Amino acid sequence: MLAEARLLSDADGDPVAIDNPQGRGDILLVCEHASRLLPAAFGTMGLSEEALASHIAWDPGALAVSKLMARRLDAVLIHQRFSRLLYDCNRPPDSPGAIREVSEIYRIPANENLSDGEKAARAEAFYFPFQNRIADEIAARTARGQATVLVTVHSFTPVYFGKQRAVEIGILHDADSRLADRMLNAAADTRLYRIERNEPYGPSDGVTHTLLLHAAPGGLLNVMIEIRNDLIADEAGQGVAADFLSGLLTEALTQ
Repeated sequence: MLAEARLLSDADGDPVAIDNPQGRGDILLVCEHASRLLPAAFGTMGLSEEALASHIAWDPGALAVSKLMARRLDAVLIHQRFSRLLYDCNRPPDSPGAIREVSEIYRIPANENLSDGEKAARAEAFYFPFQNRIADEIAARTARGQATVLVTVHSFTPVYFGKQRAVEIGILHDADSRLADRMLNAAADTRLYRIERNEPYGPSDGVTHTLLLHAAPGGLLNVMIEIRNDLIADEAGQGVAADFLSGLLTEALTQ
């Protein structure tokens, strides 16, 4: 598209990446906030390196955990290659949270005073290719008779607006709680993590957009996983989380 061409060069590459595209497992993993990468045309967006490395730019550790889970579950993984600072792919184009002028304590100069056309160009470049790729994958699986269980993977900061968060893993859902219920039941006796339902976010925060867009219409089992990012800051923590969550999903899906 012309809008995409203006924002992304050939050197930047595609906004969407697919890992394990031939995966035979029922689970389809999605990581909307996988990367802090910015296309060349955006420079630093007026932000410091501290801000660009922080949770406002991406979900630290989420992609690493997702990749490990994809191997363990033989799952297809779809992830966004560019920072959520440009466009939050878990928000629809009419959401104020899709392109934020302020995120927690940080002003985002490159997002201030955008015209409707500039916002539409961002959506064309980042949101639609990403969500269309998920839709195409689900349609292809349905056509060949392969089931789909949609699982989105995120991480969250342990301190938000100065408030410490005690929850370590959140199991999130919207109206369809079938898979979340099974996972919470399977995790009821674990001492490895403090796990809570719809924390630190819930449907009222608008975080279930991808689930509602792709899973709800066809009644697909779905869940959103949030992991506190200090627990997955290194390979050891990422491996433990991936093993635990893969096992939890497998147990939940056999109930």
